[in-house]
Amino acid sequence: MRVIGLDVGTKTIGVAVSDELGWTAQGLETIKIDAERNNFGLDRIKTIIDEYHPEKIVVGLPKNMNGSVGPRGEACLQFAELLKNTFQIEVILWDERLSTMEAERILLSGDVSRKKRKKVIDKMAAVMILQGYLDSKQ
Repeated sequence: MRVIGLDVGTKTIGVAVSDELGWTAQGLETIKIDAERNNFGLDRIKTIIDEYHPEKIVVGLPKNMNGSVGPRGEACLQFAELLKNTFQIEVILWDERLSTMEAERILLSGDVSRKKRKKVIDKMAAVMILQGYLDSKQ
């Protein structure tokens, strides 16, 4: 049972994939997007779906600290609906509060340079989102 995890940002989407047993999440890549031009990386996401045949996709939902959903969260809700309609696959929204900050903290503790962190932060956040979901299912 493979699962794909996505951290959807304004310019990139971090992608993670689970192992075949659905126990661990590994970072896959970061997809560049351009929302203003309606380029949401769907072609690349389709290629990943075709390659890994996931049972579902977990999309990080950035909530405010009080639990409400702001503009960024609304955009993620719309993106999740787009995925569902485009690929006919189950899409789960996962509370991702602080996932990017946690990924940043881990990268800093690993002494990763600012330049390198910028390249992998979204992928790492996708791993945190997906691993949180997988752990909740164990």
